[in-house]
Amino acid sequence: MKLKFKIILGILSLVLLAQLIRPEELYSAKAQQVKRLAGVPEEVAKVLETSCFDCHSSQTSWRWFDRLTPVNFLVASHIRDGRKVLDFSQWDSLATPQRNAMLYFALNGMLSKEMPLSSYTALHPAAKLDQKDIDLLRAYLLNNAVSKPASIESNSKGAAQPSVMEVKRSPNGITYLPNYRNWKAISTTERFDNGTIRIIFGNPIAVKAIHEGKTNPWPDGTIFAKTAWKQEQSKDGSVYAGQFVQVEFMIKDVKQYVGTKGWGWARWKGENLLPYGKTVKFDSECISCHRPERDHDYVFTTPLDIRDLNKKIR
Repeated sequence: MKLKFKIILGILSLVLLAQLIRPEELYSAKAQQVKRLAGVPEEVAKVLETSCFDCHSSQTSWRWFDRLTPVNFLVASHIRDGRKVLDFSQWDSLATPQRNAMLYFALNGMLSKEMPLSSYTALHPAAKLDQKDIDLLRAYLLNNAVSKPASIESNSKGAAQPSVMEVKRSPNGITYLPNYRNWKAISTTERFDNGTIRIIFGNPIAVKAIHEGKTNPWPDGTIFAKTAWKQEQSKDGSVYAGQFVQVEFMIKDVKQYVGTKGWGWARWKGENLLPYGKTVKFDSECISCHRPERDHDYVFTTPLDIRDLNKKIR
């Protein structure tokens, strides 16, 4: 009995001593109160504060069980990673388009059930989101945060693609692919925050994978081109593609792009096709945005198999 008692006492002593070793975040993140998100309705801001702020702002509320070593190191790691991806503490320093993009990113994580983490909500049930919360944020983005489409009288240049002269490579070395305009359109996508029309094109390898149902994972050689144009609106209310905004590429090559989840990412903006990104590491932004779809090979697009669609129409 004495030996068992000594062992138990020794374990308790070690546990107590371990509590003296704590991550820096436990001391530095002392619930710095973040101001209410400017320009966002109170009910929408409340959803974000309750479900996002603990890991995505400097306003972190450590519960007693979060403070116990070694649990606190895991919590601190989640906070560090969360702030790198999305930090609402920066809200006041951001322009309106950046704020809207931040909200769109948050909504995307909610819709994909990526956020908040199930391991987090298990211990913090108040952070759980229901469909009403998600619909509230979605409705706000649709009705209030969308950039208004320009009218037809606003000097529109039409939906034509820019002519290609000599286009510089992306900072990570990827070359612009002008022939994407000859590929098949496989889907469209929405952006609630910036009023653009987007069409996704797939190269022949992507189209073949769609027909064969081999899209998770996508085969090497798959390339997507996501094009974006500003929405234009005529007097009768119809909406069409206006000025060219950008084109983004996703290129699948597991060996070549092993460091970026098997995909090469590149983007060219504006009619002058200026490559996006100041450094080679710019594609970390792309990976962060696509992380919620990692179980679908990091691809948001749900492709349409035109052959199956035609069968249904007939």
